[in-house]
Amino acid sequence: MPRLSRYAILLVALPLAIGACKGKKPPAVVPPPPTTSGAGERPPTTPPAGNPPAVATPGKSAAEIDREVRELLLQTVYFEYDTDAIRADAQAMLEKKLPLLQANPAVKFRIEGHCDDRGSDEYNISLGRRRAESVKRFLTDRGIDQSRIETVSFGRERPAVQGDSDDARSKNRRDEFVITAGNSNLRLP
Repeated sequence: MPRLSRYAILLVALPLAIGACKGKKPPAVVPPPPTTSGAGERPPTTPPAGNPPAVATPGKSAAEIDREVRELLLQTVYFEYDTDAIRADAQAMLEKKLPLLQANPAVKFRIEGHCDDRGSDEYNISLGRRRAESVKRFLTDRGIDQSRIETVSFGRERPAVQGDSDDARSKNRRDEFVITAGNSNLRLP
């Protein structure tokens, strides 16, 4: 084994061994709630093969870290009927995204505003835009550079769930997130 490789292994293994000896557990990351596969959801993509881990986290591979960060960044924000006000549960979820966005400054993303099937096309395009801008404002007010965020509205044209039940409509009133740049080697804060 070349000398350089042995030193690289030691540099990686030594902090892990010392941490294990101290009996400390790595910081816990709260996993995002499970998602259901709907028409409007995008499955997380995996990083290109061969990328080194972004963060040395004992017990987690680079792919696991990437998947965890990506799932949280892509979580959908839901809205009540006919409003762009961010619900309390959505605010809490957006607060969880902030440290990840700060730890990954190269990440740029698009917020896509959506509405349910009620109202005119013009009204729903406007409401979807207001919803996306409301979430963008929430993030920029907390330090995320606005140049990293673009917004678009699809109104009612891309429902996540088909149907006119209250449940279907509540799942269609949403903002979705799409990472547009900087999505390799995502890091935990």
